[in-house]
Amino acid sequence: MSQLFIATRKILHVDQDAFYSSVEQRDDPTLRGKPVVVGGSRERGVVAAASYEARKFGIHSAMPSVTALKRCPDLIVVKPRFDVYKAVSAQIRDIFFDYTDLVEPLSLDEAYLDVTENKKAMPIATEIAEEIRQRIFETTGLTASVGVSYAKFLAKMASDQNKPNGLFVIRPKDGPRFMETLAIRKFHGIGPAGAEKMARLGIVTGADLKAKSLDFLKAHFGKSAQYFYDLSRGIDERPVNPNRERKSLSKETTFADDLHDLESLASAVTSLAEQVWDITEAKDIHGRTLVLKVKYADFEQITRSKSVVGGITSKAQFSGIAEGLLKALFPLTKAIRLVGVTLAGLDDEEASAKPKPQLELDF
Repeated sequence: MSQLFIATRKILHVDQDAFYSSVEQRDDPTLRGKPVVVGGSRERGVVAAASYEARKFGIHSAMPSVTALKRCPDLIVVKPRFDVYKAVSAQIRDIFFDYTDLVEPLSLDEAYLDVTENKKAMPIATEIAEEIRQRIFETTGLTASVGVSYAKFLAKMASDQNKPNGLFVIRPKDGPRFMETLAIRKFHGIGPAGAEKMARLGIVTGADLKAKSLDFLKAHFGKSAQYFYDLSRGIDERPVNPNRERKSLSKETTFADDLHDLESLASAVTSLAEQVWDITEAKDIHGRTLVLKVKYADFEQITRSKSVVGGITSKAQFSGIAEGLLKALFPLTKAIRLVGVTLAGLDDEEASAKPKPQLELDF
């Protein structure tokens, strides 16, 4: 693979610092400097975001609120205001578009930007990153951390290096060495189970991964082998995709009381399936896979899925698949606190084109 690709692009990964909780602390001065989480009820909710003060207690997103409160009895739980978060996110995105149209949002609080050729004709990507951070603060009163690199993976890794309110640059000549020193568990896209599997194979760092042959990786990781092989060498060819489509549509609900009877659970799952289907019809998109998510009373979470060749074609079919996956879980050994339904494998996904090699550029 040509190493010329390494220096073809200048990519930023902009990540708002503790976005939801930072917005709440901005709008309510009494919350500043205190451990705050955004989430549902104190008894049955889940943490959606945690302030840096809360993170000192080991509190993080997706943690049950009851667990978070045990770690920090003085924790302040604030209900989410998604309309406000969306409005602030739109302000930030407008700033991005002042520099480039190649903006790939990942969520309300993070996005990739390709600033190789930018609207302000600024030659140094680091200066663009600094300017964007300053404008975000002046416009919203919030801080952002930015990673600057030649590849998406490295830009994302870089944005985590100096959080909060930081900037980190990984230049083309430093990319491969950075990947060698990075712990496998910090690789974006490798979860706890994947990290454990790699550890059993003697792969703990990027250098360990780089030392394995492509054939070895194919034998153990199948289709992901090439991706891992390239990453260990600092290679990531994915372009910033401004037309990135959603890969799934989903709805979920947490029950006020844990449920264990089929009738009540089936009613909830059918309702969620119908809601998801109505969204897909309104957007004129289609999918081929239904995923049922179940979280038990003890917070164990499982998923079950079924794919249909040619795609799912009707609401009745979609709801029927959801109910069938639920029934297959019975008889239950424990009650259920949450169910979710997702339509995945959307047919409006587009494959990303590979970038063309270019001459080396300054960062």
